[in-house]
Amino acid sequence: MRIRQLSDQTVESADPNTFTGHATLTRMNGLSDDPSINAYRVQFQPCARTDWHTHSGPQLLVILEGVCRVQREEEPAVEVGVGDVVCVKPGERHWHGAGKDGPMTHLAINIASTTSWLEKVTDEEYGAYARRLPDQPVR
Repeated sequence: MRIRQLSDQTVESADPNTFTGHATLTRMNGLSDDPSINAYRVQFQPCARTDWHTHSGPQLLVILEGVCRVQREEEPAVEVGVGDVVCVKPGERHWHGAGKDGPMTHLAINIASTTSWLEKVTDEEYGAYARRLPDQPVR
């Protein structure tokens, strides 16, 4: 059994080369060796987001606070809320971040995965929000 206590981990600013806006993250690397699992608690301020990217393995996003805006290439952006889980498939080009009206925190769980960072999400791409998933209340 491995235990990572959040209070013992360092909070760091997200890399401006791979994020737009203000975000912080707490790394919890080495949760498992086989398969390798790393987790990241990421706190986004309103409109903050990742760049477009892919993962070599699956990624789970567990929404802990606020509204998460997420988009897969060639599909409209959607918003998901607290308690929702997004499963990103290996190789799926996507981005995720906070909605425009408030901060958002998620736990990103990467399973046997490395990240390949791509270009910035433009303000136009971010602003082309299409829909809230049907079971999401208006916040």
